[in-house]
Amino acid sequence: MKKVLATGCISFGFLIACSKQEPANLDQTQAVQPHYDTTAIDSFSAGATSVDIVRQIRMSSQKYQDSLKEAMKLEQEEQRIEAELEKENKRKQEEEKKQKTKENTTVSTPVTQ
Repeated sequence: MKKVLATGCISFGFLIACSKQEPANLDQTQAVQPHYDTTAIDSFSAGATSVDIVRQIRMSSQKYQDSLKEAMKLEQEEQRIEAELEKENKRKQEEEKKQKTKENTTVSTPVTQ
């Protein structure tokens, strides 16, 4: 009798354990799909770089080229200003030399009356 009772308990346990149970997560597709894009893109394919990134690269390179042009313009302007200052200084020095030579000639020439 003990054997029959033990066998009955074991078989009852198997029936309960092996019965059809519903899973806790009913929506399997939602749990399996990640929240980010997993599309594989070959680095040599046409879609390797997105259009937005290409546009940003072009804009940044255009901005870089514009900044280089602006820097060159500023440098040329500075060189022009320096050249004008040098010319002005040379002109002033020549005028001073002329003034000195005039003063020397008037001083060295005796006045006769």
